[in-house]
Amino acid sequence: MANIFGIDLGTSNIKIFNRDEDSLTVEKNMIAIENKTNIFAYGNSAYEMYEKAPDKIKISYPLNSGVIADIEHMETLVKLFITDQMKGSVKPCDVYIAVPKDVTEVERRAFHDLINDAGIKAKKIMMVKKPLADGLGMNVDVMNSQGVLVVNVGYDTTEISILSLRGIVVSKLIKVGGKKFDESIRNVIRKEFGLLIGEKTSESVKISLKELEKEGKDAVVYGRDIVTGLPVERKIPTDLLNQALVENFDVILDNVKATLEKTPPELAADIFKHGLYLTGGASQVCHLAQRLSNGVGLNVNIAENPIGSGALGLAKIIKDDQYKPLAYGIEEDR
Repeated sequence: MANIFGIDLGTSNIKIFNRDEDSLTVEKNMIAIENKTNIFAYGNSAYEMYEKAPDKIKISYPLNSGVIADIEHMETLVKLFITDQMKGSVKPCDVYIAVPKDVTEVERRAFHDLINDAGIKAKKIMMVKKPLADGLGMNVDVMNSQGVLVVNVGYDTTEISILSLRGIVVSKLIKVGGKKFDESIRNVIRKEFGLLIGEKTSESVKISLKELEKEGKDAVVYGRDIVTGLPVERKIPTDLLNQALVENFDVILDNVKATLEKTPPELAADIFKHGLYLTGGASQVCHLAQRLSNGVGLNVNIAENPIGSGALGLAKIIKDDQYKPLAYGIEEDR
């Protein structure tokens, strides 16, 4: 029997469920190319050298804002990761892939073609709308006629969806996510402290904010002084960093409100009862869940595995026939 993989492609991370091993793998969706042609590193290894590599090595994300921006390198990464899963030899397999709801038909088809052309011998390619996979991965009942609000805050985008009866009633994709959070942190540190920091440093600060606040500590960052050009250390108050993120949180909040305003009354009643389901790699940032809860008056249910919820949803579809209707082939594009 052929193995089956569930693949959830994010701008920052690629998540792969392996049915034969019943395992979930998360790797950075990055590739390092040396002298324009040679694969130098990929995945977590490429991320480790990001912002540190010499000019002859270019490191990039093949996905951008939820869609495939560099098809050649994305195909290469898929083949490399699946080959790793198969312990070095590519054998025929089936693939279930999560796709965003709020993209064009051409962009959606590109996900199918990516798997078809990646050289992994995919016999069957099935697509699943990402909000449904996310909901299922958070143990939400997406099959029945109850309204469910799922908010996935990723690296480049936030996808806001109302689910009911195996489908998506309302959906919106906005270009705000972890990347914007990181930019806001870098900007406020530059403005208030005259300090330039890298993307990985700002991401690390963002991730550590919750723990720093709990311990009553400042964020210690290292960067380059704008005036002297010398490397320096600075202590940054967490209050300043949290305030820098509020504008981004409010963009998400406003779009959640706009989505709720389009929701049929009966589904709105369900959502009020069950609350908002929050997932995605950037969803755990300090104070986001509370701001959303306060802003829309709903309880917020936070995913146990916010990075992997989509792939875990694909795993349920792969393993349990009752969820198979959520998957569809390119010939029945929905």
